[in-house]
Amino acid sequence: MSDKSEAVEQLPSYVIEGARSSRSKCKVCRRAINKGTLRLGLLIEGPYGTGYLWHHLKCAARRRFESVQAAYELEAWKEAKDPPKNVPSLDELNKLRDEADDRKKIRKTIPYAEIAPSPRSKCKRCQEAIEKGALRVVLGRGVYFGNQVRTSPTIVHARCVADELGADDCMTEVEGFEASLRANTTDIASDRLDDLMVQIGELPQPTPKGA
Repeated sequence: MSDKSEAVEQLPSYVIEGARSSRSKCKVCRRAINKGTLRLGLLIEGPYGTGYLWHHLKCAARRRFESVQAAYELEAWKEAKDPPKNVPSLDELNKLRDEADDRKKIRKTIPYAEIAPSPRSKCKRCQEAIEKGALRVVLGRGVYFGNQVRTSPTIVHARCVADELGADDCMTEVEGFEASLRANTTDIASDRLDDLMVQIGELPQPTPKGA
């Protein structure tokens, strides 16, 4: 067996280190990992050889805590060429995981209405500003990745809801819309939702199944 193959076999399953440059990207948030920032590497065997998938250590704690836990059990920071000195405790990272789990639990289901917290948001349909304190509606819009489609939240004025619901890439169903919106909006008084439905006005006709 060649020296190269032996070197590959000796690569550790996990490594925690300060990024040696700013060229790697986090597999969770897709952003660059700045030089010196703690990162977690997960060893994989890919089509082009063996290497590491890199993650911000904190991003990995929020989304891949089992991998972080395994890396800590192996003291993966000792595998780094320049072992970092200030590695956070597993308890600190566990708190990040718990906070991320809590945010998932309170994440609202589309469609729902909410109060605009500032005048900076814009309606994705008409591109005009949404006034602070006004009710805005969150619908689902399809985002395509090859053969896959994901539902992304899109914010619109009440007056633009009907047009958005009629768009080809809108993933929110017209049928049962009002009932769903009311069921998913639990923090706004029913009389304000009544006014909102008046502002929304007549909705487009639902598309027949199989059409």
